[in-house]
Amino acid sequence: MQAVLLIDFGSTYTKVTVVDLDSEVILGTARSGTTIETNIMDGLYNALAQIPEPAGGWNFVRKLACSSAAGGLKMMASGLVKELTAEAARRAALGAGARLLEVFSYEMTAQDLEKIISSKPDIFLLAGGTDGGNKEILLKNASMLSSLPFSLPIVVAGNKTVSAQAAEMLKKRHNPVVVADNVMPDLGVLAVDSARLAIRDIFLSHIIHAKGLDKAEEFLERILMPTPAAVLSAAELLAEGYGSEHGLGELMVIDVGGATTDVHSIAKGDPSKPSVALKGLPEPYAKRTVEGDLGMRYSSEALVEAAGRRLYDYLGWTDEQVACQLRLFKENPWRIPQTEEEAKFDSAMGRMAVSLAVERHVGTIEVIYTPFGATYVQHGKDLTPLPVVIGTGGVLLHQPNVSEILKGSLFNTSEPTLLKPQNPSFYLDKDYILAAMGLLREAAPQAALRMMKKYVVKL
Repeated sequence: MQAVLLIDFGSTYTKVTVVDLDSEVILGTARSGTTIETNIMDGLYNALAQIPEPAGGWNFVRKLACSSAAGGLKMMASGLVKELTAEAARRAALGAGARLLEVFSYEMTAQDLEKIISSKPDIFLLAGGTDGGNKEILLKNASMLSSLPFSLPIVVAGNKTVSAQAAEMLKKRHNPVVVADNVMPDLGVLAVDSARLAIRDIFLSHIIHAKGLDKAEEFLERILMPTPAAVLSAAELLAEGYGSEHGLGELMVIDVGGATTDVHSIAKGDPSKPSVALKGLPEPYAKRTVEGDLGMRYSSEALVEAAGRRLYDYLGWTDEQVACQLRLFKENPWRIPQTEEEAKFDSAMGRMAVSLAVERHVGTIEVIYTPFGATYVQHGKDLTPLPVVIGTGGVLLHQPNVSEILKGSLFNTSEPTLLKPQNPSFYLDKDYILAAMGLLREAAPQAALRMMKKYVVKL
């Protein structure tokens, strides 16, 4: 038996998955509350103890982990024009698995610096200007960042003409400072891979220690990446396949968590109708969005506020009934529904999180009237023909009617401008293994793919 230990240090729970590479089966999964405040290993050992050991104990051939503990990978970024280089910086950060706190555009102000000081991000991504374009903003913003009262890891990914100069300026205050390729080398052209790799390298070499996760690295082989990056990697593998093993094709993964709801789409998203013109920046084939106000526990009050009357109408409840349930979550964020009423509320909250997160992820269509008649313009991805939607996350594992929650992702005729999937098949990550399979992809991609096809089940 080749046993592999795969760990996800989450913001709420530490999840462990043990697999046998020889037979490509899951030997066990378990979770326990994350113990970042004391010793990260306590939660790990508590979770691992729930899986029956074989005779002679575990002899793991690989021990790999990802993490979103201690707030995840918190980032801020800046660019020049909000819709262009600032948007490119945003996509680079999200694609790297970050929790993006703010994106600044144009010249940074004293008020922007105050936001950085109060938020204390883990990494700052400094972009701005196409190659050979505007030089001043990148240099001015580097100068502003140099006046911060603390050192901060910074990735410079702007106009290549002055990137090295900006980096030298920043190195007088900050460490490390890494120069990556411009996230927008030419107008309307995205090139975020270099910045994503730089962010990941800083996460591995600096952020793990800063968050107290280095204690785990004494036991593990290593922490490979932020959890959202592991899920995105698994989604790519499941969509595209590997070698002779076919994938499922274009798909969406909706990860409903305690603090956020993440949506990953692996799809081109080009217009599905010939009469529609595409406008704006090209969308990444592997796209991730994260909604910090749509979590099931830590962000439950914000989720209720974002859902508004939709939640109350869906439940048919009074304000006091909703407030009562919210109090239970606030008192115990690890709470699993104990009554039929709690289960109903959990399900409704899950559906609202799915609906709102997918609305923010997909593209929109706009009707523009010209002297020659109406024309249709698409912004973002058209996911109406998407064939597969996969649900993952704690709320989906404890609900008897998962399809009802995932229906929040569907196209709604009352909101025809939102390009949500129209008729997909629903799948469930029933053993909560996508992050684990993103890790396993690094060591055994074909086995990881076959296991996902086995354990991610069609509803």
